Amino acid sequence: MSNSLPEHVNTVVIGAGQAGIAMSEHLQAASIDHVVLERARIAEAWRTGRWDSLVANGPAWHDRFPNLEFDCVGPDGFPGKEDVADYFERYAQNINAPVHCGVDVTHVSRCHNSRGFQVVTSHGTLAADNIVVATGPFQQPVIPKVIPSLEDQAAPLQQIHSYHYRNPSALPDGGVLVVGAGSSGAQIADELARAGRAVTLSVGPHDRPPRQYRGRDFVWWLGVLGKWDIDAMEPGREHITIAVSGAYGGQTVDFRRLAAEGITLVGMTQTYHDGVLTFAPDLVHNVNEGDKNYLALLDEADAHVAAYGLDLPEDPEARKRYPEPPCMQQPITSLNLAAANITTVIWATGYATDYSWLAVDAFDKNGKPKHLRGVSSAPGVHFVGLPWQSRRGSAFIWGVWHDARHIANHIVTQQSYINYTQGIG
Repeated sequence: MSNSLPEHVNTVVIGAGQAGIAMSEHLQAASIDHVVLERARIAEAWRTGRWDSLVANGPAWHDRFPNLEFDCVGPDGFPGKEDVADYFERYAQNINAPVHCGVDVTHVSRCHNSRGFQVVTSHGTLAADNIVVATGPFQQPVIPKVIPSLEDQAAPLQQIHSYHYRNPSALPDGGVLVVGAGSSGAQIADELARAGRAVTLSVGPHDRPPRQYRGRDFVWWLGVLGKWDIDAMEPGREHITIAVSGAYGGQTVDFRRLAAEGITLVGMTQTYHDGVLTFAPDLVHNVNEGDKNYLALLDEADAHVAAYGLDLPEDPEARKRYPEPPCMQQPITSLNLAAANITTVIWATGYATDYSWLAVDAFDKNGKPKHLRGVSSAPGVHFVGLPWQSRRGSAFIWGVWHDARHIANHIVTQQSYINYTQGIG
């Protein structure tokens, strides 16, 4: 995996995570000359952009590429973050992917009076006919500007994004407020509570599928119920996260259970003034809506079992509900952080994208890519690894592999038009 770049290549793939490696496999199968440029190491985000104990959110039989299995866990296990990174390194070696590590792409622009592009990197400039952006959605950690920075506080308070969280012992002594109840926030709060920390969890709108139901993982249920193939998110649900976990062998995320185990739940984080943080009065609504989402999937699963006569065991335990915890009976709407001895705030509040280096007309007014299944509105520019790129499953490892195949097929088709030499008459 050399850093010696060619002067010209048909396709430059930017990023060597799961999207970039999948893209390389399909381009090679189509005999498309290409390079994959990666600023760090293959699957770097899995190694350094995740906490120490993180495991994949889907089981190994499902969340993988078709042509290589995980060898670190069984089919129903959840590989750790290092195992996932090793998997993609091994996959890249198996397909002999032309990955150039340590190469930072700083600017891409269209060549004057040409279909091609100029790609400026930390190791020189090269020309390309096509660009595939495989940098993924997790580029810039977002911390809302709610609490002033540390130096403005009378009492010590550390604020970090979930991207920078590693383990409980790396945090200062004291209580922890985790903001965000998606997969990252729920898992981090759970880990901290198990380590004996006093934890407050700010819960917003969320979906929470069962980890398993009637002997099948939720990824199986979403498959047989056709939910992976839904091609667009329902309007108005763009900011609803999903709370699912493969930790501790795989458990359903249940916020009432987390409360019963000692975590204090509050509503969405709103404002901060003079050491006091306020929360929206929406905790009960958010948890109840999450429960509705959970129960709706159980109902659909039961109907599917009955309709097709499947021999799957009944699972009455899945419908048992923990009692309403005190923090939901009398929701907390404000909290003096110093008085509560909260010394750390972990913002599990998602990411923003940064395409400032890509000087092409391929973005809407909000800076989001304009594309159809990853084929950009700018000819020759493509995206892979975006959430909901073609369907719900696009966010998963196996989903990005299929999206990459579509992009490769599009590049091949366009190349056939470009290569056509017959004249008229």
